[in-house]
Amino acid sequence: MIRKISHKTEYHFDTPVHYALQRLRLRPQSGPLQNVTSWDVLIDGGIIETSYNDHYGNSVDLVSAAPGTEKLMITARGEVDVKDQGGVFGKSYGRAPLWHFLQTTPLTERSESIVTLADKIVTGNDMLADLHALSAAILEVVPYKGGYTDTTTTADDAMRVGKGVCQDHSHIFITAARHLGVPARYVSGYLYMSDREDQDASHGWAEAHIDGLGWVGFDVSNGISPDANYIRIAIGRDAQDATPVTGLRMGSGQARMVVSLQVQQ
Repeated sequence: MIRKISHKTEYHFDTPVHYALQRLRLRPQSGPLQNVTSWDVLIDGGIIETSYNDHYGNSVDLVSAAPGTEKLMITARGEVDVKDQGGVFGKSYGRAPLWHFLQTTPLTERSESIVTLADKIVTGNDMLADLHALSAAILEVVPYKGGYTDTTTTADDAMRVGKGVCQDHSHIFITAARHLGVPARYVSGYLYMSDREDQDASHGWAEAHIDGLGWVGFDVSNGISPDANYIRIAIGRDAQDATPVTGLRMGSGQARMVVSLQVQQ
């Protein structure tokens, strides 16, 4: 199923910048669940200095802003043919070994509340069923609610707050899965919702590696495994590894960011 995506990120600087460098993970790649039929990343107010694949296999562009610019606009757009395989990415492996996805990160440190939740839910008889039950349990104890967490919120913080968004749900799931000895990773991407053309933001979900199946996706926030409405962009041990746009700048002024995202059928 073809999905058309247009993702625009605009930076408006109240004073001209001396230097700014953005790291973009905005190029989806073809794989078991999707085929990228066309894709462009366009820059207004800067240039792409270099492009490479990182240690996870993500496609990365480094973009510098033109000295003195007051506006930098990044547009990622194209078409992706997406397949529905019930969330099963399968036994497709890149550069990072499975043990790497058992390692904790500052955002996915184990806590007593997460360990207790995982041990209470998981039986060990059927790991796929157990992880689906874990996903449902996380959404029950941490309902989806924006405005209570941010990009620096850890899995334990979100558990204590008792509210969160897709990043928080994914981090809790990843932390719990690793506690159970299951490799888990974060996936950033886009979600097509049929009731709207303009989307709220880019999306994130988790994948766990299950013996016999390989990598399997879990979207805790929506209570399903990713289907043909999901477009993958990047993976990592947590959201920071897979963030679509990050960067730094030099200058005394403030910056305002405006993001618009359209996903169409």
